[in-house]
Amino acid sequence: MDLVEFIRGLTLQVVTIAWFIFVLAWFVGWALKGAPVPFYRLKRTGQSLVEDAIIAAFWLALGSSIFSLISYIASNIAQPTPPPPQP
Repeated sequence: MDLVEFIRGLTLQVVTIAWFIFVLAWFVGWALKGAPVPFYRLKRTGQSLVEDAIIAAFWLALGSSIFSLISYIASNIAQPTPPPPQP
């Protein structure tokens, strides 16, 4: 396994886990915010989770774009150029 494949695999795993945590926080936040309980702190916690999930999704999208760019650059640099033909 070369370095480029290692970077791609690691990036895919990290981004997948991060999106799963985002979705989990989003659902839990909306469940707490919409819960039919008269506790303001619980609803405010849900609102905070939703807000944090939105900010996390933005940074996750930005970070995964940067990781993709790094992987693209690394794959182009890592490919050896063929030697010129010998006359």
